[in-house]
Amino acid sequence: MHALAAAGLPPRHLVHVAPFTGGTYNTVEELRLADGSRYVLKTAPAGPGLRHENALLVSEAEFCRGAALAGVPAPRVVAVDGAWLLMTLSPGTPWDDTVTPAERGDLRAELGRHVARLHTVTGPGHGYPSGALGPLAPDWRSAFAAMLDAVLDDARRYRVRLPRPADEVAAVTRSAFDALDEVTVPRLVHFDLWQGNVLVDRSTGRARIGGLIDGERMFWGDPLADFVSLALLGDIREDEAFLAGYREAGGRAEFDTPARLRLALYRSYLYLIMLTETVPRAVGEDRVRWVQEVVAPELLAALEEIEKTAVS
Repeated sequence: MHALAAAGLPPRHLVHVAPFTGGTYNTVEELRLADGSRYVLKTAPAGPGLRHENALLVSEAEFCRGAALAGVPAPRVVAVDGAWLLMTLSPGTPWDDTVTPAERGDLRAELGRHVARLHTVTGPGHGYPSGALGPLAPDWRSAFAAMLDAVLDDARRYRVRLPRPADEVAAVTRSAFDALDEVTVPRLVHFDLWQGNVLVDRSTGRARIGGLIDGERMFWGDPLADFVSLALLGDIREDEAFLAGYREAGGRAEFDTPARLRLALYRSYLYLIMLTETVPRAVGEDRVRWVQEVVAPELLAALEEIEKTAVS
């Protein structure tokens, strides 16, 4: 296997390969060598996707490097190519319903501390490090405008059913762009930290965060954007344990009017992605129904919040 060879690991020592399930874009496999060491190999799909999804593995490698710099548990890069990424395997299993109410508060506070540390890592410009949407921008407004325009172009190209026409979405979101000018330092944003991408490790007898995974959606920008997936389809302001941990580790979490507008913009962006990606990925009818019944109303709510807040 060329990924192992590129990493200086003898392919003949490979004794086990098993697919990981649950992902929706890349092919992910666990590799185990004869000495017991375990790795994760991600391979990019050949099929069509959204514009920002080009060279996602470059962004994931950048996330892993940033996490290592911040001392945050996450996979470490072993070797990377444009079409694949070989990483170490983080301990634990995805956060699910086995997490007890007693464990949840401590885990959310620990997660908050890790995310605050991630947000201390800064980049050379704003936007996706993969270059999928062009070079990094000198300011966050320009970068986010390009990101939003790209997914709206994808929605038009794939004839996605949105709860409001794409041109209306563009007009509403642009009315809040002045709030983006408050962001002047490009910081590491994971942007996909829903519970399935947070590993919980119980190997020591106590639940702890084993790793933050699937950093392929990473960009350099406003750390506030991470609060959207951290409270997917909800409101991070209700997560007192997470916010306490985040602030304890030096993170800034204030929700004044510009911050609320930016959160609504980032919610709009994420929910547009979730709606649009269903077409090129040819998901099943159940998934289409779920995004239309659950995600589409959340996009509407975010747009309505922009309209209400921007004029108040």
